[in-house]
Amino acid sequence: MSKQLEKPTLVGQFINLRPLTADDAELTLLWRQGPRASLLNRGAQTAEDQRRWIVRRPANEYNFIIETKQHRPIGMLSLSGIDTVNCVAEPGRFLIGDEPASAGLPAAAEAMKLLYELAFDTLKLRRVWGFVASKNRRMIKWQTYLGMTQEGCLRQHLLIDDHPQDAVVFGLLDSEYRSVTLPRLKSLIAAARLPVAPST
Repeated sequence: MSKQLEKPTLVGQFINLRPLTADDAELTLLWRQGPRASLLNRGAQTAEDQRRWIVRRPANEYNFIIETKQHRPIGMLSLSGIDTVNCVAEPGRFLIGDEPASAGLPAAAEAMKLLYELAFDTLKLRRVWGFVASKNRRMIKWQTYLGMTQEGCLRQHLLIDDHPQDAVVFGLLDSEYRSVTLPRLKSLIAAARLPVAPST
């Protein structure tokens, strides 16, 4: 049984983050093999490999499925590399795999807000950090907007489709999260409107 089953579900207004389980192997593999994941690190190549990867996640990782309030899975997100001595961790594995199902929802913004609340409010971390493939301009723009600071570049750190690619390193401090990131995420979420049910 996956250790992720012991993790909490993080509840938002529009979406929830529920723990990733072995039952999600086929769906997450499908997402990871889709065009939106082309700039992510290569992972499992079969559903069985993906299932084994999920089951073997360490107990101190938080791996989530992003799902709608109707319990439809639309993406994934994680918090890994949690260092309780230095109080840092790495958000990552962020992917909206079902864009049509997430249309009209501030899914990306609320997923990040829930994950950062876990990191900074629940786990009391001082800093989160990670890296993005240099050609993943969409994610670089997103992280920059959310207040992350570009801290450096790991030259040819990634091998994507057999091509070396730089990794752009980003970091976010607790104070920056509270002064910049959280207000921007709240603004994005507040701008969204739930669809109005047709009158009968």
